[in-house]
Amino acid sequence: MYLPGVGPKKAEILFGELEIETFKDLLYYFPFRYIDRTRFYTVREINPELSYIQLYGEVVSVRFEGKEKGKKRLVCRFTDGTGSIDLVFFQGLTWIKDKIKPATKYVVFGKPNLFNGQINMVHPEVNIPETENPGAFSTNINGIYSSTEKLRNSYMENKVIVKFMYNLLNLVLNKIPETLPDYLIEQYKLMPLPEALLNIHFPQNQDLLVRARNRLQFDELFYIQLGILRHRTARVKANQGFVFDKVGERFNYFFENNLPFPLTSAQKRVVREMRRDMGSGKQMNRLLQGDVGSGKTLVALMIMLIAADNGFQSCIMAPTEILAAQHFSSVVQFLNGMDVKVSLLTGSTKKSKRVILYNELAKGTIDILIGTHALIEDDVQFKNLGLAVIDEQHRFGVEQRAKLWNKSKTHPHIMVMTATPIPRTLAMTVYGDLDVSIIDELPPGRKPVKTLTFNDSRRLHVFGFLKEQIKQGRQIYIVYPLIKESETMDYKYLEDGYESIVRAFPPPEYVTVVVHGKMKSADKDFSMNLFVSGKANIMIATSVIEVGVNVPNATVMVIESAERFGLAQLHQLRGRVGRGADQSYCLMMAGYKLSKESRKRLELMVATNDGFKIAEEDMKMRGPGDIEGTQQSGLPFKLRITDLSKDGDMLEAVRKIVESVLSKDPDLSNDENKTLKTNLENADSQKKFSAIS
Repeated sequence: MYLPGVGPKKAEILFGELEIETFKDLLYYFPFRYIDRTRFYTVREINPELSYIQLYGEVVSVRFEGKEKGKKRLVCRFTDGTGSIDLVFFQGLTWIKDKIKPATKYVVFGKPNLFNGQINMVHPEVNIPETENPGAFSTNINGIYSSTEKLRNSYMENKVIVKFMYNLLNLVLNKIPETLPDYLIEQYKLMPLPEALLNIHFPQNQDLLVRARNRLQFDELFYIQLGILRHRTARVKANQGFVFDKVGERFNYFFENNLPFPLTSAQKRVVREMRRDMGSGKQMNRLLQGDVGSGKTLVALMIMLIAADNGFQSCIMAPTEILAAQHFSSVVQFLNGMDVKVSLLTGSTKKSKRVILYNELAKGTIDILIGTHALIEDDVQFKNLGLAVIDEQHRFGVEQRAKLWNKSKTHPHIMVMTATPIPRTLAMTVYGDLDVSIIDELPPGRKPVKTLTFNDSRRLHVFGFLKEQIKQGRQIYIVYPLIKESETMDYKYLEDGYESIVRAFPPPEYVTVVVHGKMKSADKDFSMNLFVSGKANIMIATSVIEVGVNVPNATVMVIESAERFGLAQLHQLRGRVGRGADQSYCLMMAGYKLSKESRKRLELMVATNDGFKIAEEDMKMRGPGDIEGTQQSGLPFKLRITDLSKDGDMLEAVRKIVESVLSKDPDLSNDENKTLKTNLENADSQKKFSAIS
């Protein structure tokens, strides 16, 4: 509010709209793109895909078109010798006509548009050049800042933000402290911070802009990795772990007699990694990534059997009752005939059963407990919890996870599972303090799901195919984006879909069930059980079945209004089929009018079944956005200028630099690293303060 030109009212709006409260907040509010006014295009080079461009040439004619009020426009024909283009104006026509004279050289700046097959520019800037050949000198590169409707309505458009930034830099440029030690700046030839901040807002040329961006990205990534890796070093040093030093009778019996199929080489590698962790005397803290159906639950069970062989209990905490019940069913099936006690605890578990379960758990007669948030209730007391498995960690908060750790005096070994493939750069930030294991193979005998796209004109053809699959004894999922009709979105919805499906697949020849999030638990369970038992042919659902339904006999997933779903969701839904040995199909029903992005998503789904490739492409298309779980993972700094979908190479390089710094000075106690330690501690305390407030 004390910056010249701002004041209390504008300061309040800046904070409300952009969370800009201090000089530093404003200083680190970077342009999201730049208009390069250092280059001149020729008319021949113009295409409508270009952003704002400059031309140099002359106006050859000026004319009015249209006689009706509101439709009158001024059209100036402009040429540079390589071609001609119309400059079109709808407002201030008399003033503009007096300003623009034929046979006069001008610099024109604007955005090309396509209208009736012809390229023009609407309301461009038109100025007389200061020299005979303006292309011979650089003008400038203008930063464009993200805005909001409220800012624009409050007369704080881009040029006002630029003025604020200019006033601020004049005020503080010589007072900005360096955030990195001199030895790092010199070793990696980084631009000094004040110079970088000046050139990110007011770049003198493209080279200085690139160097400024690199320096500021380096800062962001360096401090994020420094916080993560320092925390990891401290955790490893402080947290002694239970030593699981033997692979005993239960593990060996399971491996020799109950293993449902030979382990893939990826599964074997992951089991070896975890055995090594748990035998080291340090707490295991490992993220297990695996695509849908890759066999993560089987790996988790084998690790839990190692815990049991060493006299310890294990648990799996899942985010939903459906997923917890699915894990329980799978584990019990895997352990058929073995002397391993497995129990299930969810919000639906009856009080009488809970009393027995709590007693058995405290005595140590339960080897494996599977459940939901109910696992962290105070009444749940383990005798000796040695291993905690968390499925889809991002669905749990920090406090919830901490309560689970505290069920044991010595922190148990931790295994985090996710079926959502995480791009490498996100894994290094969101889960940067965990060791990462990846199952990147499907179990033997699994056939890739065939994915196809259809529109309504092929619906009868699709229904015919579904009937053929049901005739062969298979089951079908049909997923809708909405339960009820929406006034604002023209998408297929479940209620109408159910009626049309029942007409096409009439009872009693066909049995159709419905599952969605607004149903009562008992009704949902009844429908689910009918389908799982094979008594229902078709399940109509919303994306509530995205996670945690495993029916190997279901071979077709039909996704209605598939353009409504994101890539990750489409991939998760497709993962509900292809779980048996039979060929499975994902049929995406899409509307006729698809956006460019929607079409690209559907084409990618057809092209690949690789969840990791889909995750990388998804991040490139959408950007990392507000990184999932960022607030939970303890990142000390926001990503203001780094794009993890594009800057992965820099992230890896910076991580290695941080590892090198910490290997020489783990506590950052050397004089040369005082700056790093101070900034990290300040950021950490600021983060805690923000969490409290």
